[in-house]
Order: sequence, then structure tokens, then C-alpha cells
Amino acid sequence: MLPRPEDIAFYRDHGYWISPVIVPPEVLDAAERGMERFYAGDHDHALADLPATRGWQPSDGDVLRKNDYASLRVDELAALVRHPAIGATAAALSGADGIRLWHDQLLRKPVGGSARVGWHTDRQYWQSCTSDDMLTAWVGFHDVDEVNGSVSFLPGSHRWDITGLDFFSQDAAGLEASIVAQGFDPTPVVPRMRRGQVSFHHCRTVHGSSANRGTAPRRSLAIHLQPTDNHWRPGSSHPNDTFVRHNPDPDYSDPAIQPVLWPR
Repeated sequence: MLPRPEDIAFYRDHGYWISPVIVPPEVLDAAERGMERFYAGDHDHALADLPATRGWQPSDGDVLRKNDYASLRVDELAALVRHPAIGATAAALSGADGIRLWHDQLLRKPVGGSARVGWHTDRQYWQSCTSDDMLTAWVGFHDVDEVNGSVSFLPGSHRWDITGLDFFSQDAAGLEASIVAQGFDPTPVVPRMRRGQVSFHHCRTVHGSSANRGTAPRRSLAIHLQPTDNHWRPGSSHPNDTFVRHNPDPDYSDPAIQPVLWPR
């Protein structure tokens, strides 16, 4: 089930790759239950109450829900994040010996035309504290397509030098005009994915998603991963620093920790 050499070549050429079905239905069933528990406040683990750990709240209403660190709170979501097929695939695509968890985001897109994810790259938000080879695994909890707002990619955009993009922007026309003005093609690839398939994209790949025109909320988890050779560096600043050890020694390793899917 690991990527073949031609799959790895496709990822490195296009900046994204869609796996076959690699996540078992029982893992996704449990993650769905974990998502409902998360929103109900039924958490297995508590985190510090910080702006970065709050995310969507019920008082925000029926909008795009984005909650960071969900896997650190609910065990069923942690099981999905740490599923070995996801880590092994990410390592193969990036050419790394192992993969560490950088971040995760629980996402729920309501039905209707008011919740888009604007064109952006993950790297633009994490310039100083992540590897150049970071990549994201996006897991839908159900079938996804162009109707219910599947994640979309601009092929080859991981090689672009582009600015002015914004995850939170609802101005799709404005973002596309900016892409064209900088000399790039905004024509997207919108994958159709069956439940259990996972999309992987490079941290510099431009991606986003349209509104959900389906009949049920689009539910997913974004898992941001990076090679084990990335370490905390003095001068970097991110809320993740609250949850990790700080050791700038590039040769440091902790023999008690396995090198796959562990916070940096």
C-alpha cells in the first residue's frame, strides 16, 4: 500500500498525491465519534487555555469550524493521526527516514455558500519553525468531491514564488486575480476521494476548497507532518512551543521516543 516510485515522482512533480484507500473504516468510524465528543466538550486530555487552543466555539455559530490540537485532546482522533499507513506514506513521499507530527486541525464545513478555504500554502504561516519538506495529510471522514468542498490543488505550485494568499479569504475571484497577476495558472485539480483515501500535499503547494453544496457537513482532519530531522530552533515562535521540548542540538535524539508520528 506504500507509494510506488511513480507515485513519489508524481508527488514531487505536482506537489500533491492522492492515496488509495489506506485508512480502515473502523478507524474513521471511531474518528467520527471522536469528532462529536470533541464538539460536546467530552475530552480525554486537557490543554492549556490559550488563544491558539480555543479555535471554533459554539458561540461562533454554523460557520467553518477549525480547531487545532484536536488529537491531543481526544483519543479517537489521536488514533487516526497516528495511523501507521499515514506516517509511512508521508515518509515515503518526502524521502524521510521517519515522520513527526507537527500540527493537526479538525475541520467541519457547513452546508451552504458562505464557508470557503481560500488559496494558501501551509508554509506561508510557518516560515521559521518547520522543515522545507513538511507535508500535509488531509483525511475526509466520508466521500468528498467538487460538490461538498473537497480540498483542491494548483498543480506544480510548490515551485512557485507567490505571495498574497489567505486561508481565511472568502474572495475567491480576488485571490485568483492575484495568482494570475503574478504569472501563474489558477486552474485547480479537484480530486474525488472515497472514504479511506488520503490526500498528501507539499507545504508550498497552493490549495484551498470551495463551499459545501452537498447535503451534510464536510468533516475532515488535516495532519501536518515533517521529517524527523527537523528540531526546535532558537528564534522560532509558534504556539506548538508550549507543548514540546526545547533542544536546539541537531544531533539530539531521545531513545525513549519512536521516530514516527511524534510531536517535534
